Amino acid sequence: MAARSEHLHTAAAFCAFSLLFCAVSSFPLAPEGKRQTKCGYESCPVTKPGLLNVHLVPHTHDDVGWLKTVDQYFYGDRNDIQHAGVQYILDSVVDQLLKNPDRRFIYVETSFFFRWWKQQGEEMRNTVRMLVNQGRLEFVNGGWCMSDEAATHYSSVIDQMTLGLRFLNETFGECGRPRVAWHIDPFGHAREHASMFAQMGYDGLFFGRVDYQDRDQRQKSLDQELLWRASDSLTPPMADLFTGILPNGYNPPEGFCWDQSCDDAPIRDDPDLEDYNVDDVVQRFLAIAHAQANVYKTNHIIMTMGSDFQYENANLWYKNLDKLILYVNRRQSNGSNVNLLYSTPSCYLQELHRANQTWALKTDDFFPYADDAHDFWTGYFTSRPALKRYERFSNALLQTCNQLEVLGGPVSRNGPFGKGDTLTMRKSMAVAQHHDAVSGTSKQHVANDYARRLATGWNTCQVVVSNSLSALSGSAAPRVYCDLLNISVCSFTEASPEFTVTIFNPLGRPVLWPVRLPVNGTQYSVSGPDGNHVDSQVVPVSGSTHDVRRGRGFAVNELVFEVQAPPLGFSSYYVSQSQERTGTKTGPESRPKTGLTQGSLQIENKFLRATFDPDTGLLTGLMNLETKQKIDLTQNFYWYNASDGNSSDSNQPSGAYIFRPNSSTPFVISKTAKTQLIQTSVMQELRQVFSPWVSQVVRLYSGSRALELEWTIGPVPIDDDLGKEVITRLDTNIKSGGVFYTDSNGRELLRRRKDFRPTWDLKQSEPIAGNYYPINSRAFIMDEENQLTVVTDRSQGGSSIQNGSLEIMLHRRLLYDDVRGVAEPLNETSVLFPDGLVVRGSLLLSLDPPKSAADKHRPLGQETVLQPLLSFTKGKPEASAELTFSGLQAALPPAVHLLTLSQWDSDSVLLRLEHQFQSWESQSNSQPVTINLQKLFSTLTVLGFSELNLSANQWKEDMKRFDWTPKTEEKPVQKTFVDPSFWEVTLRPMEIRTFLLRVRL
Repeated sequence: MAARSEHLHTAAAFCAFSLLFCAVSSFPLAPEGKRQTKCGYESCPVTKPGLLNVHLVPHTHDDVGWLKTVDQYFYGDRNDIQHAGVQYILDSVVDQLLKNPDRRFIYVETSFFFRWWKQQGEEMRNTVRMLVNQGRLEFVNGGWCMSDEAATHYSSVIDQMTLGLRFLNETFGECGRPRVAWHIDPFGHAREHASMFAQMGYDGLFFGRVDYQDRDQRQKSLDQELLWRASDSLTPPMADLFTGILPNGYNPPEGFCWDQSCDDAPIRDDPDLEDYNVDDVVQRFLAIAHAQANVYKTNHIIMTMGSDFQYENANLWYKNLDKLILYVNRRQSNGSNVNLLYSTPSCYLQELHRANQTWALKTDDFFPYADDAHDFWTGYFTSRPALKRYERFSNALLQTCNQLEVLGGPVSRNGPFGKGDTLTMRKSMAVAQHHDAVSGTSKQHVANDYARRLATGWNTCQVVVSNSLSALSGSAAPRVYCDLLNISVCSFTEASPEFTVTIFNPLGRPVLWPVRLPVNGTQYSVSGPDGNHVDSQVVPVSGSTHDVRRGRGFAVNELVFEVQAPPLGFSSYYVSQSQERTGTKTGPESRPKTGLTQGSLQIENKFLRATFDPDTGLLTGLMNLETKQKIDLTQNFYWYNASDGNSSDSNQPSGAYIFRPNSSTPFVISKTAKTQLIQTSVMQELRQVFSPWVSQVVRLYSGSRALELEWTIGPVPIDDDLGKEVITRLDTNIKSGGVFYTDSNGRELLRRRKDFRPTWDLKQSEPIAGNYYPINSRAFIMDEENQLTVVTDRSQGGSSIQNGSLEIMLHRRLLYDDVRGVAEPLNETSVLFPDGLVVRGSLLLSLDPPKSAADKHRPLGQETVLQPLLSFTKGKPEASAELTFSGLQAALPPAVHLLTLSQWDSDSVLLRLEHQFQSWESQSNSQPVTINLQKLFSTLTVLGFSELNLSANQWKEDMKRFDWTPKTEEKPVQKTFVDPSFWEVTLRPMEIRTFLLRVRL
């Protein structure tokens, strides 16, 4: 990013107001004297008009964990698993680039490059800077990793991209800024990813994996390169992204792999030797080039010369590529029309742009992905559900940590509880976004390593949180954090007769949040920050919770109450054990009702009523008491028998990637459930036990507009030698007509239809797996009157197989590998669960009119992603302590979400504000909203600001992208919207705006 003061807010009045901010850039760059401008597009090689130009792209694909851990891959450890050492790849490539100025190389995974760079001396660093400044070493994508696209949440994707791109910017300046997004390995492609890449300033996206039927159709129509319109709310071309499908996945053409891991013959070009093969090599290559050109649109084609962890001995590759270019191009003197050149994806993209063609327009996404008729990569949408939940929970911890670092000031990093940092957690979360991490497709020991990194990151973040809360509250009391509250384990509350719980809310609006604390007493009193009594209840710990604790924790009861937390702030509540029943409501409704209840069976609050069949114990209906809507709703648990690969039509088993049931009809786990009804003034719940390995609590808190289904599944039995894919299914009388909706990375919603693809005529060969889609945060079905929305607490797979039905896959335990490389069945166990993993999670159900449903599920989704953080201190709060605090002057409007608040440098803060509604989904909230940045924070004085692109590595006004013309309409022209005044910024539906604020505490 160019360090020019005019790119900070351009108003002259602003510069007069804050001379410091106008004079100093917050983006350290490579020294000016060491930079050249001939990088990026200006450094591209010359091509030959009228010839078929073949862009050879040397590259390596370095998974940030998969078969080996991140550390093992970097150092080249555990080569008994896979021979791969990233440090040697970079050593070798730099050495070989210096031997021929025509050679090029691209690198992607900044997390690995960052490690390697730290180990280099200044001489090597200067050499690499020279290669980058000359465009010979080019960074593409540039995130900390190459993120998964199905299981990642958009906020975490933005964070990991920002982390990687910031390092490149600060290390190499403008020449380190990638122009192209490169997602060659993810297993299907999300529309929201394309939208984010466009808003980050990328000119194009290339990927390798696409459904085999989609590819066949696109090859015939020459539409393997297209224009992806990745938002139905953002004004084109704001979210338009040129997208190219690579010809060989990301591998070299067959017969032309010259890595030490390959067996293809080298080019033997000594005519005196018996094995001279130049003519054969050239002929085979020309045939491949012409065949590829027949399925692409221009006289430029791209070939990826590399693959997984290749170029550890780069001399093998470059020596043969030098020869290939030489001998193929010599044929031009004999009439050949093929021209080979070293190139990069950005140089190839530039030639496509210069071709001035029109391109097919795509508005849906690239899910689900299948590489053959019975091989749908839809299992990983759910694989490793515990890791998926831990990653999502860790994101909430990271955002809280980032926010409190800003609000607490310098003392948050070095205060009464020691030195802490947010960077460790940022790196851990960034690694977890990798397409073999949160996806659940790594080996078990690698998955354990991802979890360990998240735990380490949270340990360092806790210090920041404690220091900051101490400064903001004025209390130096040590804080305790309980990470196992979901299974009612907290040794602090279990043993303490009195304590204070502080609830920090990371959202920009107040929340009403239920608190459940494990205790051993039967009577407690709770008082709020204003000193007033808070209604609370003591209920027994459920049997399923006793089972999953496996010796951790000894509480027999849970203390339940609802708290209110201000926007971007905290409230503290005092809890004390009492002898009188001041905290527990007396009367029959507080006494648990156990067993299969006769007569009517229901739970309700002032918003919702859920009814159950007293004979079966199963859910039968849901009613919105505010709108008087009522639907029939049944819910149960089932499992698909996972294919073992021995069927007659295919030998494809289910595995970490692939979902392949051997029947379209799932097995019901039980047609009845044993029930226990608990009704109190704080909450009502029905506890259901379906089998020894499946249980659920259906719960309504008094202030909630959503019905919670808290499920517990496992250990999934395999003593019958059958792998199982466990689902819950919601069956309703909603007339959905085979249509349902799922979110894309937690943001925009896409319309799905059973057995249908918008861009080609689908030949459905897997009626279940072929209809599964990723559900990152929500899914819904609707008709003209009713919309049933399900909000998930992690990424999962799901579908609507039957009219009026939604099914979501919750857990998978499989006995066979699916032959996609991981070489391990998805059969999770642990020290605590040697007989199989037990997983707990929740689904939140809301019933609303379709026109107003988003007004409920949008904030509900954000509450689920960014849940409050609880911390505990001994005894009563100190008399001088602040018991409530808000970092905002006022709550944000309902349409606006505080996406990012993090420390950038000593006096600068990164702020992202997001309009969280699509343009069509809400009558009241799908409108532009204006925010005054100067009146936003209560403790920060905003001295000035500048707007950045989404990834914070370019000034917004500097972001210029290639424009592309779709086939079906005129070339879109970027509209310029003017904010109403100097400090006010306007957000339009689905718009994210990123600002660098100069602040003073």
